[in-house]
Amino acid sequence: MSFCTIHRRSNRSPNLLALAICMASITPALADEATPATSEAAAPATLELDATEIGATQMSSTTEDTQSYTTGPMRTATKLSLTMRETPQAVTVITRQRMDDQNMTSINDVVKGTPGLFLSQASGPGRQTYSSRGFDIDTIMYDGLPSSYSPFSMAVQPNLAMFDRVEIVRGATGLVTGAGNPSAAINLVRKRPTADQRVTLTGAAGSWDDYRGEIDASSPLNESGTLRGRVVSSYQGADSFRDKEENDHGLFYAIGEADLSDSTTATLGFSRQNEQTNYFWGGLPIGTNGHHLDLPRSTYPGTDWENRKLQIDTVFGEVEHRFDNDWKLHVAGSSSTLDGEFSGTYLSRYAGPLETTAYQSHHTDKQRSLDVFASGPFEAFGRSHELVVGASNRVYDATTKEYDPYTTAWPIGAPKPDFVRDGKTRTVTTQDAVYLTTRLSLADPLTLILGGRLDWYDYDDRTADGDYKVTRNLTRYAGLIYKLDDHHSVYASYTDIFTPQTQKDLGGKVLEPIVGENYEVGIKGEYFDGTLNASLAVFQMDQTGRATQADNQFGCPVLTCYGSSGKVRSQGVDMELQGALTDNWQVGAGYTYTRAHYIKDENPANNNQRFKTDTPEHLFKVSTVYRFQGPLQHLRVGGNVYWQSRMYNDVALANNGSYRLEQGGYAVTDLMAGYEVNKHLDLQVNANNIFDRVYYSAIGSNVTWGSNDNYGNPRSYMLTAKYKF
Repeated sequence: MSFCTIHRRSNRSPNLLALAICMASITPALADEATPATSEAAAPATLELDATEIGATQMSSTTEDTQSYTTGPMRTATKLSLTMRETPQAVTVITRQRMDDQNMTSINDVVKGTPGLFLSQASGPGRQTYSSRGFDIDTIMYDGLPSSYSPFSMAVQPNLAMFDRVEIVRGATGLVTGAGNPSAAINLVRKRPTADQRVTLTGAAGSWDDYRGEIDASSPLNESGTLRGRVVSSYQGADSFRDKEENDHGLFYAIGEADLSDSTTATLGFSRQNEQTNYFWGGLPIGTNGHHLDLPRSTYPGTDWENRKLQIDTVFGEVEHRFDNDWKLHVAGSSSTLDGEFSGTYLSRYAGPLETTAYQSHHTDKQRSLDVFASGPFEAFGRSHELVVGASNRVYDATTKEYDPYTTAWPIGAPKPDFVRDGKTRTVTTQDAVYLTTRLSLADPLTLILGGRLDWYDYDDRTADGDYKVTRNLTRYAGLIYKLDDHHSVYASYTDIFTPQTQKDLGGKVLEPIVGENYEVGIKGEYFDGTLNASLAVFQMDQTGRATQADNQFGCPVLTCYGSSGKVRSQGVDMELQGALTDNWQVGAGYTYTRAHYIKDENPANNNQRFKTDTPEHLFKVSTVYRFQGPLQHLRVGGNVYWQSRMYNDVALANNGSYRLEQGGYAVTDLMAGYEVNKHLDLQVNANNIFDRVYYSAIGSNVTWGSNDNYGNPRSYMLTAKYKF
């Protein structure tokens, strides 16, 4: 796939930075495994507009109908409206066009396709972990409002049918998210009503009886167009390459916009998502000797009575007022309620023979978020600068109802236990914050971004003695950007984030929060009015203050006491190219190298050893689509390549020995082709994992649970038809 042969009809050509990053992505110099590259999915078709001339206008943030793989300014990194080149951190956008081309339907697909992000399903296909630069992602944002995420909670996969784009900032993002890990911010930006009337019907059919239907309707609601509305509804039902597995997903999304005046716009929306599956937890066992059993990919480790049902309702709204002096006041809020129940098993081997652990629970999670900020320019020292000042409130109320028996010795194939309600747990986490960010123009080529955030964090355990607070935690942000010329900038940045801890020291005091620091330097290129973006970054991340068990437990007022001496360091390189190589050729490509290791751990044997060995050090991902011109102007072809280096776990055995369970480096290749039959009808076919590569997307970590091997998807096909009225 020679996507690096860059040429233009324009009289300008991309600089050496774009070419260098492109070539470096194809042959990662740091990789010690020479394995092909691959990406994850191909895509449903979208009805194409006429080809857009590159360089004609400045890029808009909205990506729908642009056919682009990049976007304009975004606020995800700092709350300032910054282009990719102006942002002193590594950023990626997954546009609406790229979602359609790659047939992305869930956030799992986004993570698999985003450079530097890794998807693990070691705890089961419904308990996915997202990570970046060696650390887990624990916050997902919706239109800039953060929402807590954990693979061990009943989380619904956001349905991409209601989103225009997904913005990703890698590294620490405490300035916009508050508490969390120094990993990445994932911001899903919802579709908005359009100024014109349109209706799109989508139907898709694929392997394993995978069927999906979708309607997307948008229109002005009055003659003047000051009222606008949009509705998206979809349903997907699918079996799986695993025997007996069934999955159902439903979505209803409605949003309305009103121009209350020439300077004020209000938005109100609602979404409901439903999910149901009979395979959620665990995976395939590993042998007592620590080896893969290499069972058939069709093996279903669940039960006939296993079931998980989820529903999440979200109400959201915002008001923006634009003042005459170019200042804006933005108020946004959301409230969501998730109701989920689960009954099922995972394979275990606690007493020797392979059995199952049976479990049932009911979850009610409520999240509320409110954010208010003002932004605009100001003059000082004869130069123009920008300022954002704001405040936020966020509440996460989680209730879990538990049932007996929660047994680790339920025979395989036994009927469902007679579960009986047995208590509940409830925790309420409240986070209040005030923040300020400014962009100072120090000279024509030199810009300084400074930011700060104060957080008040309160964890209230309503059923146990586990309360703790963090008061006035300061998060800092600094970025220096120097413009080399009209197309290139170099930057250096520092930011941090905090993670509260529950462990206590010998004095009975809760440990201070873990601090995650992000140091980054890089160079960015922006070409053809922002329609092509390139970046190269080197980063170091330190997570300090991690809990380590105290050597001397004498006088400890709780079961175990800890100190805050643990430290993990992550270092690496981040390269990316995204956007238009020519007027009719889009590409999104990235290579990342990350080495995370312990500096100090409670187990001295871990010092200077790798941290999270079941995460690959090298990731290479590329997605591309080419639209033909002339007689073949209605045809487009593309593909994706995803490649990762090896990952492993050192599995402890019953004889006190160990075995290194490993998945070697592998590549997965997808292809797509689309054809615009006429101005209304568009057809697209996607072929995923075309070489039918057999691999484990997640590997086991112990013999006792023995349930964490999970295969990646075999070869599959999807045919999508879209009809626009």
